[in-house]
Amino acid sequence: MKTDCILEGDCVDVMNGLPAKSVALVFADPPYNLQLGGDLRRPDNSRVDGVDAAWDRFTDFASYDRFTRAWLKAARRILKDDGALWVIGSYHNIFRVGAAVQDEGFWVLNDIIWNKTNPMPNFRGTRFTNAHETLLWCAKNQNAKYTFNYDAMKVMNDDLQMRSDWHLPLCTGGERLKDEDGHKLHPTQKPEALLYRLLLATTHPGDVVLDPFFGTGTTGAAAKGLGRHYIGIERDRTYIVAAAARIAAIREPEDAATIATPSKRSEPRVPFGSVVERGLLRPGAILFDVGRRWTARVRADGSIISAEHRGSIHQVGAAVQGAPACNGWTFWHFEAGGNFVPIDVLRQKVRREGIAVSASPQ
Repeated sequence: MKTDCILEGDCVDVMNGLPAKSVALVFADPPYNLQLGGDLRRPDNSRVDGVDAAWDRFTDFASYDRFTRAWLKAARRILKDDGALWVIGSYHNIFRVGAAVQDEGFWVLNDIIWNKTNPMPNFRGTRFTNAHETLLWCAKNQNAKYTFNYDAMKVMNDDLQMRSDWHLPLCTGGERLKDEDGHKLHPTQKPEALLYRLLLATTHPGDVVLDPFFGTGTTGAAAKGLGRHYIGIERDRTYIVAAAARIAAIREPEDAATIATPSKRSEPRVPFGSVVERGLLRPGAILFDVGRRWTARVRADGSIISAEHRGSIHQVGAAVQGAPACNGWTFWHFEAGGNFVPIDVLRQKVRREGIAVSASPQ
């Protein structure tokens, strides 16, 4: 199957012609069916450049629902079993799309709120300013082993769990593609930062990402920059030409290590006993929790013993807290050079030196 290309045509017809279970992710930015009723004007009576293209107009909700179910069915067929679907929309369509997503068998993992940091004002003053859009992240079914690069998202967010509300600006400035007259080439061009984040979160380098409503190629640009492959589907020749030129200007990553998203779960397992037998901690060494409420001594066999409990670093850490579970590597600390250090630094030292005794994940 050819990748890194834009296929011209109707998205359903084109997807139906692709091999089944051939792509890792589908990102869909379908028509929103905005149902606009006339021109929207600013207080100075200038016209707002809104979405009034024919591709966004449907005769009624029923026709929009048929369109939605058709492209969802086609997208589901080409998704790998562990693949995922992202679809974005506004209040005009996301609830209808969400129902169709579930009816087609997808399993909703999250709804992401894209809070626009620079939203368009409500010029008429008749409603709240519409300052967000909604993305649905869906696995192919409830039991699918989908990709989620949790650690990468946490690092990106200054070591805090990434939340489901994303604060990103609209596509403006030099990123916004313009026509020969200086007008927006596409009325709903998405910011590349939005696609960057979701591709980094839910795909691996080398994965194939398909966008059935390719427009000016934001998905392709983000995919190429992150070392992913893309397939775009688009009917409008003007958009295709602009997208192709835009993506051609993107440089591919030169070093695979810079786009890798390693997971702590995939790292080699290191028993605490390996730390002890290596001499990084001696039998009898004292361990503390970060608040110095509890202490435990290291034993020669890699177990630890507190005032009332004996077992692994995880078992004793859970027992002293009265908790169902505990990650002993981050719970227990030791003193080194006057500093208070988590024992996990010793596990990482063992991994770097390549003396882990098992390749199974911890």
